[in-house]
Amino acid sequence: MKPAQARILLTGAAGGIGREAAAAFSRAGAAVLLAGRTPARLSALARRLGAEPRVSWAAADLQDPAQIERLADTAAQWGCNVVVHAAGTPAFGALAAHDAQAMSAMMHTNLLAPMLLTRALLEHLRAQPRAQVMCVGSVLGRIGLPGFSLYCAAKFGLRGFAESLRRELAGSGVRVQYLGPRSTRTDFNDAQVQAYNRATGAATDEPGLVAAALLRMLEDERAERFLGFPEKLAVRINGLAPTLLDGSFRRHSASLQSPQPTPERITT
Repeated sequence: MKPAQARILLTGAAGGIGREAAAAFSRAGAAVLLAGRTPARLSALARRLGAEPRVSWAAADLQDPAQIERLADTAAQWGCNVVVHAAGTPAFGALAAHDAQAMSAMMHTNLLAPMLLTRALLEHLRAQPRAQVMCVGSVLGRIGLPGFSLYCAAKFGLRGFAESLRRELAGSGVRVQYLGPRSTRTDFNDAQVQAYNRATGAATDEPGLVAAALLRMLEDERAERFLGFPEKLAVRINGLAPTLLDGSFRRHSASLQSPQPTPERITT
């Protein structure tokens, strides 16, 4: 889809990737409906990007199914034809470090909320000449990494959702896509994750690179794209022979610190 034809609902718009994506879409000529939990941050971002009707915003807590429904209604009335699921919350550490409540909240934000929002908008999207559902996942939706068992579970699920729905909607005007960035330099990754990345030699990208990839996917409508090397190679190997890579992650396991509860942080 050409950006000038796109009316994009962007969740997680005030987060690191969200802000860059909003700016990239807006510069390219798309209309953007910014969604997140904090009205002040959303309104400030909207003012920086431009005036209505090309840029608007709507506050919603994706932990609340009723607010998801209201956001879907707002987006439909606004004329949305693209949904970008960029909201997310991290979860790093050994499994024993996570309490049940935080685990549930994290899975809801990263997996169930995109599913609920897509379902709520699906009838509207199918009525459009062309529409796109873009899921911002991670390379960890294809590669299970020590220290990220919970996060990987959510992103594996999101990728599976995108793949299944893409096939379910084949022949319709709705394209479903999945973008898998590698670690990105934003507040999403706390000091523990940054130390882990240094210890394991993991590369980190700027959020602008992810935003550029999202804009490219809007235009070329590619079903899946993963970012970074050797991550893209590892995705292929892991898909063909998952156990072949098991021994490659001993350094990652050894780099995990003693289990400590990870505070919830939601990108909005």
